[in-house]
Amino acid sequence: MESSAEAEYAAFEEKVRRTVYVDSLSPLVTEAVLKTALNQFGNVCSVQFIPNYTDSKNIPRAALVEMENMKQAKQIVEEMANFPFMMSGMPRPVRARAAEVEMFDERPRKPGRRIQCCWLDRTDPAFEVAKKIKHLVRKHASEASFLLKSQLAEEEKLANQQSETLKANYKKHELIEGVLTDGTANRLARRYNINFMDA
Repeated sequence: MESSAEAEYAAFEEKVRRTVYVDSLSPLVTEAVLKTALNQFGNVCSVQFIPNYTDSKNIPRAALVEMENMKQAKQIVEEMANFPFMMSGMPRPVRARAAEVEMFDERPRKPGRRIQCCWLDRTDPAFEVAKKIKHLVRKHASEASFLLKSQLAEEEKLANQQSETLKANYKKHELIEGVLTDGTANRLARRYNINFMDA
């Protein structure tokens, strides 16, 4: 029984080693888009998007991408660390790092790990220690909540700026395309004696 639990956990650890945590993904990125983008590094086995539990729908997404082997996963992390990697027109480059065990919702119990719980009596000396730990955990939770709200506000602001930048760039593209299509660019080139093809 113990050996099968060890084998199951070893297989899980192997999966973690060949998985990449990818974030700063546009909300428009789908599983198919992510697979197509990362298949250049090797074979993508599975994609698991991490749920967004906030009210905002504009903040970037994150996903766990399992590759065929650890070498491919490592290559993705190295490439994205050294070069900007854009996906679905997101102005901000996508980031990647090696996945960690704690990132997986469903993970087997680590063999040999035993957690025991018991009720403490108020007269027990450990009761005061437990009480302090409880208050400390609540304090950390409230600090983490405050930091998360601040981060989400920053992400929302950045997402709006990126959206405006995309719209502005699209308008510029439309303008240039229109000038090229209706012949205005050629007329201006002839008027000012400029070789348009060399410009």
